[in-house]
Amino acid sequence: MDSQQIDEGDGGRGDADRRATAREMAIGLAHVFRAHDEGERQRAIEACRRVDELQFPHLDDEDIELASTAFIDALWAKDDVEFRCLTGGEISEERILDADYSRVSSCLRQRAHVVGAEQHYATNKVEAWRQHKAGGDYWSPYQRAQMYEIRAAIGDPEYPQKRRGGRSGPGPEPMRYVLASELHDMNTKRHWEQGIEVLVPYYEFILERTGR
Repeated sequence: MDSQQIDEGDGGRGDADRRATAREMAIGLAHVFRAHDEGERQRAIEACRRVDELQFPHLDDEDIELASTAFIDALWAKDDVEFRCLTGGEISEERILDADYSRVSSCLRQRAHVVGAEQHYATNKVEAWRQHKAGGDYWSPYQRAQMYEIRAAIGDPEYPQKRRGGRSGPGPEPMRYVLASELHDMNTKRHWEQGIEVLVPYYEFILERTGR
């Protein structure tokens, strides 16, 4: 790691409040995916709405509702695709790679449009979800998708802005998001809690960059 000046908060009440809000967001996202696992669509929308309210302060209530619902609709549309690719109780790699994700893509494109993200968000998220079930490299497109979402959230189309060498890569925050996904996949209470801890700095970064 290159030696360089590290920016730090003042360690005061503002930092504590920001971290508490970031933890609320991390728990909220965990509840989104827990509700999805349990087939509770409305509960997933409500949890997603709260996270998006804090993540995209430039959006009004109507747009927050549209963005959150679009994401949950994409998750449910993804389930429909995967269900159609089942063979003997398992997802067929061949069928999932050839599957029609147009409905999923449409939902994600709507979310991207509403939050102000590039449409690359949708194409990369679709590829990540497809590869996740096909046993391929899902983490690379997943990281790129989150990079585009972060850019929209903080209003910085150049994120990540690395100061010196080693400038390739999507930035540390998207990597945290994918690690949280991996922890979620482990399907234990301990890993679920670890996933929340991983996401706290992810949301803390967004809150700090949006002046909260």
